[in-house]
Amino acid sequence: MSVVAFVVTELLRALAAAGSMAWEILWPLVLGFALSGVIQAVVRTDRITRLLADDSPRALATATGLGALSSSCSYAAVALARALFRKGASFSSAMAFEVASTNLVVELGLILAFVLGWQFTLAEFVGGPIMILLIALGFRLWMRGRIVEAAREQADKGLAGSMEGHASMDMSVQGDDGFWRRLLSRRGVTAVSQYFVMDWASVLRDIVIGLLIAGAFDAWVPKSWLQAVFASGDPGLSFVVGPLVGPILAMVSFVCSVGNVPLAAVLWNGGISFGGVISFVFADLIIVPIILIYRRYYGGRAALRITAVFYGAMVVAGYLVELIFTPLRLVPTNRSVVVLDAGVSWDYTTWLNIVFLALAAVLLVVFVRSGSWSMLRMMGGAPGEPSAGDADGAPAHDHAGMHGHAGVHGDDR
Repeated sequence: MSVVAFVVTELLRALAAAGSMAWEILWPLVLGFALSGVIQAVVRTDRITRLLADDSPRALATATGLGALSSSCSYAAVALARALFRKGASFSSAMAFEVASTNLVVELGLILAFVLGWQFTLAEFVGGPIMILLIALGFRLWMRGRIVEAAREQADKGLAGSMEGHASMDMSVQGDDGFWRRLLSRRGVTAVSQYFVMDWASVLRDIVIGLLIAGAFDAWVPKSWLQAVFASGDPGLSFVVGPLVGPILAMVSFVCSVGNVPLAAVLWNGGISFGGVISFVFADLIIVPIILIYRRYYGGRAALRITAVFYGAMVVAGYLVELIFTPLRLVPTNRSVVVLDAGVSWDYTTWLNIVFLALAAVLLVVFVRSGSWSMLRMMGGAPGEPSAGDADGAPAHDHAGMHGHAGVHGDDR
């Protein structure tokens, strides 16, 4: 076989693995983003910033719940957290919101359950609050005084990061009508379609990159190599190594949000510990591009401390989750995630993909016919650009809160 033929064959193997996984996870992704769109469009979360002014248990719990009701886009979550901080939220509460917004959202839970198993979803929702508490403790000890003052001064400059336009948009349905009445109203359906399309647009790049990386790992990296790196032959050493290495792999993969789940599946098949998988999934907020955004938002010293505290919290949360789950016999023993090699066949997955692709098509048609297409061009805009309701042709909603979350308006000031 010639070199060219060999290269082409290997590329096709990687693409086939990525395509197979994309087909298997398509319907849970559509379902997850649709449910997230419903939550963001209808659940009331306005006028809540005043509850986040300190790092009390109530403030942290409120910020966590607020984040869990939001979009899973990591870049938008980082921008939203800065907006909360500028509006008077404590730094710990803003970061709690950021963590929950990317790790405790419904679409991530669904895709984890489908790809890796319900135990990983449960671990994510157990480990997320643990990590938030550890981050709050870390910031109380190491992120105070002049560091916080300097971070607030830098944040108040309003320098643009990424997905600022997406973060500033509020399409939520206001009013005193009940949940179902608001959801099934014309404005409610339109808002759901807007959140659905915008959230897909914000994370599609990461999902595609994540699938390609996972396909390459699955096709090209021998499982024996991964088993050696993760010390899978020694349970004690594997327990120690996994949560330490997991976040580092996430940092250099440049993949955030739900896009890192396919690679997490490959790592699990390759022998990383249960806690290592959880730490890896948590680490979407310390990938290199986001660390650079922290530096732009809060300054260099604050960015280093944020990264260090986040990394330490992710590692410890991974250890604690595995220590909690092991005696309860909740750690899976199956190391062969079928979704990696399932291929495309005429089975229940195909039927579900057809159903949910039809749902996605309906929401896309509603989005386009409502005149919301211009919103896509505004997603990467800087703070202070018009919000969703001000876009040409977009429906004018009442702007009670930024992106439907936090009582913060479009310019985050």
